[in-house]
Amino acid sequence: MSVVKKPEWPEPGDLVIGTVKKVTEYGAYVMLDEYGKEGLLHRSEVSSSWIRNIRNFVREGQKLVLKVLRVDPEKRHIDLSLRRVTKRERIEKILIWKQERKAEGLLKTTAEKLGIPPEEVYEKAGAVLEKEFGTVYSGLQKLAREDETMLLKIGVPKKIAAVLTELAKEKIRVPMVKIKGIFELECKKPDGVNQIRDALLTAKKAEAPDAKIRLYTVAAPKYCIEVQAEDYKTAEAILRKAVDNVLKTITKAGGQGSFKREK
Repeated sequence: MSVVKKPEWPEPGDLVIGTVKKVTEYGAYVMLDEYGKEGLLHRSEVSSSWIRNIRNFVREGQKLVLKVLRVDPEKRHIDLSLRRVTKRERIEKILIWKQERKAEGLLKTTAEKLGIPPEEVYEKAGAVLEKEFGTVYSGLQKLAREDETMLLKIGVPKKIAAVLTELAKEKIRVPMVKIKGIFELECKKPDGVNQIRDALLTAKKAEAPDAKIRLYTVAAPKYCIEVQAEDYKTAEAILRKAVDNVLKTITKAGGQGSFKREK
């Protein structure tokens, strides 16, 4: 039984993950992993190109990203399409599916550690995260950056909050964004090379616990700075501070410099 709740039936237009159970001359029967229901992928919806042998396109046991065409709950029938799924849709759906499975795994592990039913953890934590952040996984990503206070504020019981926070920090990868730009620095004094080096090192003073700065030489007098942070707003603020430090330092040392932001 899935801990992360899903509607009983998918809607037309939904993207679903399915496992091919049986392949016939006219199509394939597919079990929808997220719903526990079977759908039909008709031969005409397998590929836009001519199909000589359907098994060249689908096989038993294969997992596919499919688009729901029609749903008839009374007849318990679902029509599916493979050819109408774009490459981008396939990649995005697989990512979301993997995130949902990871979130479900963490909720189940929390239940096991506490010796309580998984449904209780979903009701008291998973559903709360879903309501607050759109998906359980999005909430867990935020939790991985913060502490259990975040959960307590939205009404998650303390015992569940403590265990789930520990698991999120251990298992959830916090996504990072990267921005960069190029310095052009010159200093014609005898110790100019050292002055440029010292100026670049002042960029590091702008680092924060949630942001990292990397500096490297492109080809003198050009030097690259990269900033990694949890979001673009933080990264841009760190970059502005770092650039300001470098340019002020090189100017004070009798040199000159400029900066160009790269997109």
